[in-house]
Amino acid sequence: MEIDQIAFDQLDAKKYILVKAASLHNLKEIDVAFQRNKLIVVTGLSGSGKSSLAFDTLYKEGQRRYVESLSAYARQFLGRFSKPKVEYIKGIAPAIAIEQKVNTSNPRSTVGTVTEIYDYLKLLYARIGQTFDPDTGQRVQKDTVSTVVDYIKSLDLGTKLLLTIDFKLSKQRSLLESLKLFLEQGYARVLYKGKVERIDKILSIESLDIASITHLVIDRLVIKSYEDQDFYNRLADSIDIAFYEGKGSCNIVLLDQLNDYKFFSNRFAIGDKEFVEPSVDMFTFNSPYGACLKCEGFGQEIGIDPHLVIPNPDKSIYEGAVSPWNTTKAVGFLHSFIKRSAKFDFPIHKPYHQLAQKYKDLLWHGNKQIEGIDAFFSMLASQKHKIQNRVLISRYRGKTQCSVCKGKRLRKDASYVKISDTAITDLIDLPIDELKLFFDNLLLSAHDQLIAQRILKEINSRLDFMIKVGLSYLTLNRRSSTLSGGESQRMNLVTSLGSSLVGSMYILDEPSIGLHPKDNERLIAILKSLQQLGNTVIVVEHDEDIMKNAHQIIDIGPKAGYQGGELVYSGDFQGLLDCKTSLTAQYLSNERSIIVPKQRRSVVHLLKFKGVKIHNIKNIDIDIPLGVITTITGVSGSGKTTLIKQVVYPSLKRHLEAYPFDTSKCSSMEGDYELIDAIEFIDQNPIGKSSRSNPVTYIKAYDDIRSLFAKQSLSKARAYLPKHFSFNVEAGRCEHCKGEGVVTVSMQFMADVHLPCEYCNGKRFQSAILEVLYEGKNIADILEMTIDQALSFFTKHGELQIVKKIKPLQEVGLGYVQLGQSASTLSGGEAQRIKLASFLGKSLRQSKTLFIFDEPSTGLHFYDVEKLLVSLNALVNKGHSVILIEHHLDIIKASDYIIDLGPDGGKNGGNIVVVGTPEDVALCEASYTGQHLKDKL
Repeated sequence: MEIDQIAFDQLDAKKYILVKAASLHNLKEIDVAFQRNKLIVVTGLSGSGKSSLAFDTLYKEGQRRYVESLSAYARQFLGRFSKPKVEYIKGIAPAIAIEQKVNTSNPRSTVGTVTEIYDYLKLLYARIGQTFDPDTGQRVQKDTVSTVVDYIKSLDLGTKLLLTIDFKLSKQRSLLESLKLFLEQGYARVLYKGKVERIDKILSIESLDIASITHLVIDRLVIKSYEDQDFYNRLADSIDIAFYEGKGSCNIVLLDQLNDYKFFSNRFAIGDKEFVEPSVDMFTFNSPYGACLKCEGFGQEIGIDPHLVIPNPDKSIYEGAVSPWNTTKAVGFLHSFIKRSAKFDFPIHKPYHQLAQKYKDLLWHGNKQIEGIDAFFSMLASQKHKIQNRVLISRYRGKTQCSVCKGKRLRKDASYVKISDTAITDLIDLPIDELKLFFDNLLLSAHDQLIAQRILKEINSRLDFMIKVGLSYLTLNRRSSTLSGGESQRMNLVTSLGSSLVGSMYILDEPSIGLHPKDNERLIAILKSLQQLGNTVIVVEHDEDIMKNAHQIIDIGPKAGYQGGELVYSGDFQGLLDCKTSLTAQYLSNERSIIVPKQRRSVVHLLKFKGVKIHNIKNIDIDIPLGVITTITGVSGSGKTTLIKQVVYPSLKRHLEAYPFDTSKCSSMEGDYELIDAIEFIDQNPIGKSSRSNPVTYIKAYDDIRSLFAKQSLSKARAYLPKHFSFNVEAGRCEHCKGEGVVTVSMQFMADVHLPCEYCNGKRFQSAILEVLYEGKNIADILEMTIDQALSFFTKHGELQIVKKIKPLQEVGLGYVQLGQSASTLSGGEAQRIKLASFLGKSLRQSKTLFIFDEPSTGLHFYDVEKLLVSLNALVNKGHSVILIEHHLDIIKASDYIIDLGPDGGKNGGNIVVVGTPEDVALCEASYTGQHLKDKL
């Protein structure tokens, strides 16, 4: 029996999480029962109220109740949590939210730090890592009293021995004075010329050879028993004194072998060479203590960029591979190098990339007889007073790998600490799957295993999750900013799921983002395993495969904004297909579908990129059509984002800005690139630079709205200008919240909480400003309108200029978004569509623009994908070109041309699998994309 057929109030809170009369944002007092300990999908159009129900109601209530459970003293620091707009919520569990977050631009953020794997690695090396002298390979150990006692216990019973210190290590100024002082302190014997002698006796020797006194005897011992506790207590005291008197070192000398002794030191050193003891800070590149001194933990430095110096490694030195030596003033350096390098059999006619490492080192660093590239730039630097020299140096400067740590980010002695002959600096450059193999085969002593057991469990758990979500090709040292949106989203998933809590409520926001259909099965397996542990897993999702595997589907709608907010359906997948009022069901049952274009646009003009080689892309030649919709597909990690973000986009950008072509990642760019007047990369980063940014300011419509309010009679009477209606300047905004409408409370150990401003009640403006009305609405009322409501309102009152600017937002499916909605509350997909709308609203007819979109289907329902495709086709019909990085099969099937990379991710990717129309790709059996595309065509 379905939930809606039972009296809601009679449902058992032990079996369901009950939400009664939810009315936050656009939710229309709906009653929803979530099945406990099941996998639940909340679906519906973008803006229908899914996130309002799952995150703003369920998660916020779970967070609020946690704070309420704390002591009154703790609560005073945590601010005020407002209750969600519901009648009641019963049966709620502790909540963990995994929301959409765009990857960070912090250059110190890496895969290892985001997933917390590196934090556990640091702890592991600090606890059980062994330090080795890099010169001798000898292990560095620190002796203790126990170490010396254990050694003595290993000797035979009846052994006579001496506990001594090096006589020259005494703290006194002269050795003779030291000898007399030791005698006064009660020490009686020394080793003199290889024999045990009394101090008072040798002091009477007239021609005393003070240099022949080698050791001071602290104690004499005979091992009579291994069990005599009094003996070992006395021995421990003597050893403690010996370490003190000997400045951290002492010796055990066997009485019958006085010339041979066992040395002990409580210093972390080998001889006079001291080492730093391992600690967590030592492996922390975010700390001044652990970071490389040269690059300060960034792994990069500003220096001479080898890629700019040798832009074309296919050339030989003789052919001019070294770019700065090709000028008339510097060609003498080239001739000198060629002449002198003959003595060392340097192959001047061999391409640079084929040179052995010893020859590359000779070219760069030179030797006593040859000046290399380094010497050339040193010469330029020494003559900085010459402007042309400064210009030449700046031309070849860039971000390069740190010359000291080689990109490892850590201080040098961090690499001396090893586990199983492997340093932490070696592990961070291993792909995740190889790193997992290392830990699977790791053999530790019983003592180390006991210490590392919990740490290894956490590391292996997170590595398993990384592999399961299809990120096995990443390395821990890779910067987060270089990842695609999908990779970043799945890393957040790994971070949150790594702990595998039980009895909790996990709420996930579209975990399938960035996943190829091939990898969906892995994600579903993770979600199911999380549910089977005893958790309630609630997923806000549009993916058909995840819906099919869910125990319960909750469909919110029927449409978006004020037309949504209703419970359309709650039940299993099969029941959803029979629901006539559900737009989701209509697409799933093929009653409605995104149609395949009757005719594909033909490819006339091409951009040709030759010799593309970066990361895992394997020296490929690739043609990208212009004037059509081109989609780059392939499994996660196949090289899609790398190709577009690091080769195609920067190469065209440099061309448009008249910079020389960078051949370090691509040998050449040919084709019809003169047909491109501009290039726009539309990613999922937030719009604007602050949380005060919003859709209406981004599309430049707010200027007109402020001018409109400034024209009202009350504004004129009070001398209000358009600036008084801005929340970015100190004129009419609320100064308590600085025009934000909310005050942020830092929670320290929890996510920050945003509370409505007490002074303006979230209206953002001073009360006097809110008294100015236009057609019965003040400026705050206008900002709270959705795009759909605003269009209706301004059309009714004839403000066509404002309507013209707002209309594109509705066309890209954002009619439900509020005009003044904070940029910080928009998802990556929504931010991307606002950027698209801004271009649709501009007059772009005079220029030919290449638009690049990174996964524009993020957060889109089937209905919204249909709208998106209309907008993309509108761009192409205006004469522009569109490139998409995409996994959504409905967008792929509607494209004109596909470039499929792969066949797999990481080192098994980076090749072109197939190119052509969707029909061509569907026929390719080697293509994973083609295999899944067949059913859609």
